[in-house]
Amino acid sequence: MWRSRVPLARLQPCRALTTTSAAVAKKNPYSETLLLPKTPFPLRADAVNREHQFRDRCMKDLYEWQLAKNPGDKFILHDGPPYANGDVHSGHAMNKILKDIINRYKVLRGRKVMYRPGWDCHGLPIELKALEQIRKKGTELSAKEVRQLARARALSEIEKQKQSFKSWAVMGDWDRPYRTLDRDYEIRQLRVFRDMMKRGYIYRQLKPVYWSPSSQSALAESELEYNEQHVSRSIHVRFRIQKLSGALETKWKDFKDKLHAVIWTTTPWTLPANRAVAVHPDLEYVAAELVGENAGFYLIAKDRLEAFQAETGSDTVRVLDTVLGRDLVGTTYAHPLTQQDMPILGGGHVTADSGTGLVHSAPGHGMEDYELCQPHGIEPFSPVDNDGKFTTEAGEFAGLFAFTEGTSAVIDALTERGALVLQNDYVHKYPYDWRTKKPVMLRSTAQWFANVEGLQKEAVQALQSVKMVPEASVRRLEQFTLSRKEWCISRQRAWGVPIPALYDAETGEALLTDANVEHIINIFETRGTDVWWEEADDAMFVAPEYRNNGRTYHRGYDTMDVWFDSGTSWTMLDKREGRPVADIYLEGSDQHRGWFQSSLLTSIATTGKVPYETLITHGFALDEQGRKMSKSIGNVIVPSLVTHGGKDKKKWPAYGTDVLRMWVANCEYTRDVSIGSTILAQISETMRKLRTTARFLLGNLSDFHASDCVSYADLKEVDQYMLHELHGFGQKVTECYDEFAFNRAMHHIQHFTTNTLSAFYFDVIKDRLYNDKADAASRRTAQTVLYHVLSAYTKALAPVACHTAEEIYEHYRALTEEPASSVFKTGWVAVDDAWRQPALETKWQKLIWLKTEVNQVLEVARQDKAVRSSLEAEIELAPDAAMNEFLKDVPTAELASLFLTSRVTVHASGSVSGPFEREAEGCRIVARPSARHKCPRCWNYHADEADTLCGRCQSVLS
Repeated sequence: MWRSRVPLARLQPCRALTTTSAAVAKKNPYSETLLLPKTPFPLRADAVNREHQFRDRCMKDLYEWQLAKNPGDKFILHDGPPYANGDVHSGHAMNKILKDIINRYKVLRGRKVMYRPGWDCHGLPIELKALEQIRKKGTELSAKEVRQLARARALSEIEKQKQSFKSWAVMGDWDRPYRTLDRDYEIRQLRVFRDMMKRGYIYRQLKPVYWSPSSQSALAESELEYNEQHVSRSIHVRFRIQKLSGALETKWKDFKDKLHAVIWTTTPWTLPANRAVAVHPDLEYVAAELVGENAGFYLIAKDRLEAFQAETGSDTVRVLDTVLGRDLVGTTYAHPLTQQDMPILGGGHVTADSGTGLVHSAPGHGMEDYELCQPHGIEPFSPVDNDGKFTTEAGEFAGLFAFTEGTSAVIDALTERGALVLQNDYVHKYPYDWRTKKPVMLRSTAQWFANVEGLQKEAVQALQSVKMVPEASVRRLEQFTLSRKEWCISRQRAWGVPIPALYDAETGEALLTDANVEHIINIFETRGTDVWWEEADDAMFVAPEYRNNGRTYHRGYDTMDVWFDSGTSWTMLDKREGRPVADIYLEGSDQHRGWFQSSLLTSIATTGKVPYETLITHGFALDEQGRKMSKSIGNVIVPSLVTHGGKDKKKWPAYGTDVLRMWVANCEYTRDVSIGSTILAQISETMRKLRTTARFLLGNLSDFHASDCVSYADLKEVDQYMLHELHGFGQKVTECYDEFAFNRAMHHIQHFTTNTLSAFYFDVIKDRLYNDKADAASRRTAQTVLYHVLSAYTKALAPVACHTAEEIYEHYRALTEEPASSVFKTGWVAVDDAWRQPALETKWQKLIWLKTEVNQVLEVARQDKAVRSSLEAEIELAPDAAMNEFLKDVPTAELASLFLTSRVTVHASGSVSGPFEREAEGCRIVARPSARHKCPRCWNYHADEADTLCGRCQSVLS
């Protein structure tokens, strides 16, 4: 197969309006007769000063127009609400610009794009920021005042973020965003809560949840991050056996009074809450005597004995007996701190991979411990308060912060009582509060939960109908969904949507019925959720049917998890086929644990359907070394640094918005991506090449109009081949945009720019464009192709570099048959299927290959200083029979135009030789300086005498 290659040398100088050519033109008496490119379109973008001229027409004006005028169906890209707190960063830019590229493409395809920006407004970070200054003064505030401050803070942050998003030319309904703090939104959210409650998915229970002492609130798993270098104080503790099980009572009676069960834990502070020890029924356990340091009789998993001996430094070990874990069930031990009798229970979660094979179980501080103890009637016990300090129930440890001085005090107490065997520092992965960056604990508190376990299978099954980009992301979302059994939806904060529950003043039992929840929602509809904290009388929130039942109720002040807030945003969507659904959800990969999942679960719970048809996941923005951006490292790149430049203008020039958008489009966004000064400089250079190409196209169409287009049949063959290439280009970029593969679309645009246009077609047609008569058929055919190329080129670029595309269109819309006020109103890339000519492609790929072979001969001639440019040379070809058959229908003038030489001669038979020659496949190539003279007007060596015009130029001037 013949393949196209880029020429090795560009031997003909470009005769565009460069400084050098302009200087020559002044001395050349024929310069005014040349049709050189003319256009006011500037090569330099000057984006900061020029982009704003095109901002309105490709944003607000366009958004309203396309909703009213585009003929296609609605297209809804549902905005995942960014958190209304903090400055925008490169990740925000990637997210919003990716969405805008999709929306703009859909507008060009004739769809009615509905994009309503949103913000997530509740939660602890906003509350803390609002309280920051107040707390410095030591002022205590009521919940009502906290909510007022937090609302003001959120609204202020929204305005700042909105201005940044708009500055990136993100088109949308900016006058009507959805905000989770708006009354309408909160009512929708509460109705989802009510529907889930009616279906039995909402319940309240005392069980361990992730609790953040630094936030004083329960957390969901999605609000955790894991510190891989957390250091815990790990300890081995011995629990004295009190009573053996029936299976062992006689068998071990001789050493029963000396025997200790040994456990290992990395959370010594949970030992006051110990209520059981777990063993695996099918594991082998040994009663063994250790001699030497830490001598004694120990009960331990057989597979952990050797490691335990090494850790304790014992000289010898004597195994007294081996039993299965099920034989140990029923044995009791003395709690090492309180001496209370506690049971050994059988649990399937126990392993012998680490520790001792006996697991200290505190049902108030661990879910597996809770599940182990519940069937045995052992209630969770958690003597730790909201601040993470031991309560009076912890006895001698009361008032101590569990993680620090509390841990030390527990270890000291164990040492005093002779229960401590070993103590070490242990580095491991540990959950932290993602907001405060401090450790969390599992702590048993009464919380509201959504039963995810009842939704998992249906949710995962529903995902099979969703298109995933990248495809592998479906496994990640499935994994997170299936690994989650429940969702703690209550938070102990003032700034949020209240959980509409009342509690019996005597029993504490929750009043959460359909009638009462609906009664509360109706009050909120009229007065807003602030009334929950403002109204003095609890009785107001009691539905009439419960007011005279002899009970007194009071409000609870838990608020909903912010993931429940944002996860119900699908209620804002238009309905399609009877359900709210978006064409696309697009967010970062962290949302598999967050918004993607909470949206999925709440929608499945209430509608039975998934709320998105396509789910697109992008990675995170990193620096050029692949590091996460951090203020402490000093590698943070904010979008304004790209668009408006930094103090060091050499390193950080003001690139403008389109370079930022082009960076996003050139990224493989489904992975983590890098951004930095070097990368952006490369993107800027790409933009310069695109502008150079657009300038050439515009400059050579300055005297052309759509009505001048030549019919396809009348085009030269090279022009028809160029339209074939344009047809392929249009199909490729369309396919890439359809598949959301924007980096591949940009690759096709850049390849088309560099290889197809600049290195091939532009060089071939320059002679016609500059030197033929203005209305000559040969020139009009080239302009016809350039007109089609310009239209397709601009539209292909428009979804990404929208300002640049508008600027290009501004300079050629008068040439079109139906000028519009925006390129986005002209439709997508239009290519005629008649342009597709595979046979032409085969022929011209072979000719282009021959051109590369000719260029190699010309390069040798140039290096030998026999010629300075390819126009000074003549080419002679001596083809073999097959090549001769191929070349016989190709005019030699066409070959000369292709090779950029003054003349080509094909010798149908016989051999040829000359000063510069090359044997190519099927053809001998000879180059020699032209025997003719240079025409002072067109520079071709076609003149019969020196300083005289060639025949073509004489004809043009006459």
